[in-house]
Amino acid sequence: MNRNQIKGRFAVVAGRLQQLVGEMTGSARLQVKGEAAQVEGKVQWGVGDVEAVVALRSSKRRVLQAR
Repeated sequence: MNRNQIKGRFAVVAGRLQQLVGEMTGSARLQVKGEAAQVEGKVQWGVGDVEAVVALRSSKRRVLQAR
């Protein structure tokens, strides 16, 4: 796992909690902010996934070139 994957997952969880607090208190503002944080977290998580794939492929390429 890389930094973006971890931060993205944390942001998704934090956003969900914020959304739930908004639902429990009746605050539409908190609900929307929570939903936005979830979307932002999912994007960051996806960026981390792409970084992980690129790193894996480049490490495989280095191994193949070393042979």
